[in-house]
Amino acid sequence: MHRSRVYALLIDSPEPEAAAAFWSAALGAPARPVPSEEQFTSLHEAIPGLVTAVQAVDDAPRFHLDIETDDVEAETARLLGLGATQVGRWLECRILRAPGGHLLCVLPVHSTPEVFEAGARVWP
Repeated sequence: MHRSRVYALLIDSPEPEAAAAFWSAALGAPARPVPSEEQFTSLHEAIPGLVTAVQAVDDAPRFHLDIETDDVEAETARLLGLGATQVGRWLECRILRAPGGHLLCVLPVHSTPEVFEAGARVWP
């Protein structure tokens, strides 16, 4: 058994500064660069309970979800069994494409233990 939950909504953009400025104003959330990961600009509390950020990408603009889990391999296998395909890896993350074409990432738990415990679903 393992657990997972939606951790983040990422706004992927080849123009991250413009996207961050727009979404910050549109959502009323301050845009703050993430010092340890310069490709991300956090939109603090844009969606309560969910990390929301702009991610700089060298690709088409899109949205994607990050799913955090206490077992990356098991969660990846579960999602592959539901029809996703793996399209890449980045550090400990698995990058998947869901049926319909949307990207999602599976990553180790990033939330505090309390937040993860409160929101995670248990999978066989």
